[in-house]
Amino acid sequence: MKNRNIVVLTPIFLALAIVVGIFIGMGFNKSTPANRFVVYPRVDKLNSVLNYIEEDYVDTVDKDVLVEAAIPIMLKELDPHSIYIPAEDLKEVREPLEGNFSGIGVQFNMQDDTVAIIKTITNGPSEKVGVLAGDRIVTVGEDTVAGVKMSSDSIVKRLKGPRGTTVDVGIYRKGVDELIHFDIVRDNIPLTSIDVSYMASDSIGYIKISKFSRTTYDEFIASVQYLKQIGMSKLIIDLRDNSGGYMDQAINIADQFLDEGKMIVYTEGKARPRKESYATANGICLDTEVVIILNEWSASASEILAGAIQDNDRGTIIGRRSFGKGLVQEERIFKDGSAMRLTIARYYTPTGRSIQKSYENGYEDYYDDITIRFNHGEFLTKDSINFNDTLKYRTAGGKVVYGGGGIMPDIFIPIDTTGITNYFSRIQNMGLIYRFAFEYTDMNREKLSSFKEYIDLYNYLKSKDVMKKEFIQYAKSKGVAPNWEEIKISEKYIQTQLYAYISRNIFDNPGFYPILQEIDYTQQKGIDILQKQ
Repeated sequence: MKNRNIVVLTPIFLALAIVVGIFIGMGFNKSTPANRFVVYPRVDKLNSVLNYIEEDYVDTVDKDVLVEAAIPIMLKELDPHSIYIPAEDLKEVREPLEGNFSGIGVQFNMQDDTVAIIKTITNGPSEKVGVLAGDRIVTVGEDTVAGVKMSSDSIVKRLKGPRGTTVDVGIYRKGVDELIHFDIVRDNIPLTSIDVSYMASDSIGYIKISKFSRTTYDEFIASVQYLKQIGMSKLIIDLRDNSGGYMDQAINIADQFLDEGKMIVYTEGKARPRKESYATANGICLDTEVVIILNEWSASASEILAGAIQDNDRGTIIGRRSFGKGLVQEERIFKDGSAMRLTIARYYTPTGRSIQKSYENGYEDYYDDITIRFNHGEFLTKDSINFNDTLKYRTAGGKVVYGGGGIMPDIFIPIDTTGITNYFSRIQNMGLIYRFAFEYTDMNREKLSSFKEYIDLYNYLKSKDVMKKEFIQYAKSKGVAPNWEEIKISEKYIQTQLYAYISRNIFDNPGFYPILQEIDYTQQKGIDILQKQ
């Protein structure tokens, strides 16, 4: 791929420009020996140039710095998913997909430039020493982190650390005059990839997978087994905004739905022979009707799972066209601890289609594709999508599917614009629903924590009419004046989101998604499809 639209000013290009200048200078300076610097065709040109710069450049340069700058540029010329990861970033990049990290075990929110703890992880290091939801972190070690406009990332780095190490955390707690200091011993904190699993109706389970990490398959099996115990016979798998992860996890989950011998996916590259993955005889969902939800940010491993289900006529895919990432990366670790993830193959769905979208126009255009789709009207109507008939495939059941740019759902569902008004857009864009939910929870934590089930809390909030009595005044205090005509149109959407966020602050995701389900048109459509089967 030639990306001629990107101009990157880096030390390596500057250095190379200087080399060119030296050559030009040699042409006019007869006193310079003709063979002062010659790169023969069979010599490693890149190393020769780097060595020449290191030895003869007017100022002292660090060759390693030039190499670090050059590698990402080279990889960017290949495809959008081949990347270089510096040694200092590798652990952080890998962490979300490894299933755990080492820290103190709290969820927090930055509230008025202060770290406010939303939740302590059950049996985690902070809970064990007595840290509570609602506490404020003022100091970490010798550093003050409250009131100093410190970024969340900087605070996280201070709280994280090797397992078994101790960090002193100074806590402000309402009703206590002095800071409470806790010596917290860091431990491995699990990172779950399944946001929630619950019964969306009497017989229909719902599982939302946020990423495909090292533990996703095990989490999925545990969720399915639990849901089956409480009556699940049909299942919705929500892959919206799931950008992918480990391919084997998606393959193992697809295996649970497919009869033995059915193809799940195959990969192939210039230097990688075709490798096929087939279903085994061990599936625990062979008789479970399934709907998979996709959107424009569902990518990679999400598309592998959806493609396997779709191409084998095994379930129904609903939502909007997925991202279109069908490239396979292999990670290579260097001696200094850095890594390169190089695209070494493409993956293909069972019908033989590649769903990788084009990247011929460069990195920026590749990621701007989602915006282009939106502006083109694709989020509102299926008819706006231009299908390439040369990339048309048929499943064994005769269903037409397309390659060349994402998984197209069997049932297209546009974005839901019902209830969207200027008033609703303003409070959403300003984050007022989330902010009010946190402040309301913080001020009423004792009462809200007395509820044992999320549904009881939800009914209480509705009975108190918190939205109209308190939130609208809160929004007004933040500069959004009430527009009662628009509020009437948006009322259900505002109220449901508001109460879902308050419930999440007390019950986490199991108290959030079941409430949000009331305004999730796509999920409701999935329930309707399964109820009719």
